[in-house]
Amino acid sequence: MKKMMMMAMMLVASATAFAGDSDALKAILKAKTYAEADALVKSSLASLANDAEKAKAYNKLVDLAMDQFLAQSTIQTENQLAKQMGREEKPVDEKLMAEMAYNALLAAQECDSYDQKPNEKGKVKPLFAEKNAQRLWVAPRNSLVNAGQEALTNKDNATARKFWQMFAESDAFPLFKNCDREQQKPYFGQVARFAAVFAYQDKDMEKALQLSDIAMKDPQEYENALNLKLEILGSELKTKEDSVKYCNQLKDIYAEHKVDGVMEKLYNVMQGLGDEAAAVKILDDALAENPNNFVALADKGLALLQAQKAAEAIEYLKKAYEVKPDNAVIATYAGTAYSLEAQNTEDPAKQKALYKEAVTFFDKAKELDPDRLQSNWGYNRWSAYYNYYGPDAPETQQAEADSK
Repeated sequence: MKKMMMMAMMLVASATAFAGDSDALKAILKAKTYAEADALVKSSLASLANDAEKAKAYNKLVDLAMDQFLAQSTIQTENQLAKQMGREEKPVDEKLMAEMAYNALLAAQECDSYDQKPNEKGKVKPLFAEKNAQRLWVAPRNSLVNAGQEALTNKDNATARKFWQMFAESDAFPLFKNCDREQQKPYFGQVARFAAVFAYQDKDMEKALQLSDIAMKDPQEYENALNLKLEILGSELKTKEDSVKYCNQLKDIYAEHKVDGVMEKLYNVMQGLGDEAAAVKILDDALAENPNNFVALADKGLALLQAQKAAEAIEYLKKAYEVKPDNAVIATYAGTAYSLEAQNTEDPAKQKALYKEAVTFFDKAKELDPDRLQSNWGYNRWSAYYNYYGPDAPETQQAEADSK
């Protein structure tokens, strides 16, 4: 009797340990099309027995999406041969291909999230990650790039964003961690940045920032993506609290990315908030690290010029010009600083020398920007000529004509 009870208990235990798929999963696995399986997964996900079943269900979606993707891909390949042989080509549903590539990637991500969870023994033994990585990494993801470009050509920005965003974000899917990224290097960052731009245009700020961060990982897109991120962060400043928050965000970004563009924005925001001491310290710290930092030299010189501290402004603006002697704006500011210092000087000889320097810098500005597209050097140059050469000198009269 005891022996029979023990055998019965063993049979029960065996039946429990090796229980078959739930009815909900069986129905999903019997589905013939992606649409049918997708509807079943959405309606019965909570009915699935465990994480393993949920992984199987989502992998079925990957299978069915890839079946449709590959069917169209096969037609493409056959058409290439048909074209070479002068035969009639079959129609390819490229829109369906892209949609199924998108669906396959989305399902694979969900599949992997359950597939990577510990089993009943507490061990992680993924069943689908390797296969899904192999079949999804190249052709399906690349088809999203092409489909996004086609959508952009058709002025369908929403679809372009959808496909390019999936391409960019799927790069970080854990199942793709060991994939070779060499092939996508030439265009990955650009696609991510364009997706960020579309998200920004859609007022989806959080996603736009995330995509900007992804694009910044590409050295070729780093500067453009960072500028976009800064624009997004500063696009909706309405209150002082918004500006304070933006200032703190800039501090964090500058701590991570010692970039002049970030430094300058941080400096300007601090000035706008009235924290002049902190703003000046930003420039002083940058110059302590690099005495030839053009942005810091120019900003410091301009601030001193605006504060009517011409002698100090000359020091920084002159050095900034030495760093970038092709910059007409800095040449103009340097000339203005010399003119202002001359006005503050009572010694005639010293005043004459300062106006001479001013004329030199204004002439450089004119040479660099003759049409005054970047800097309006005209009146200030004439004024310097007037004080150096005198009102009736032909040089002064020519300078006056140049200023009009």
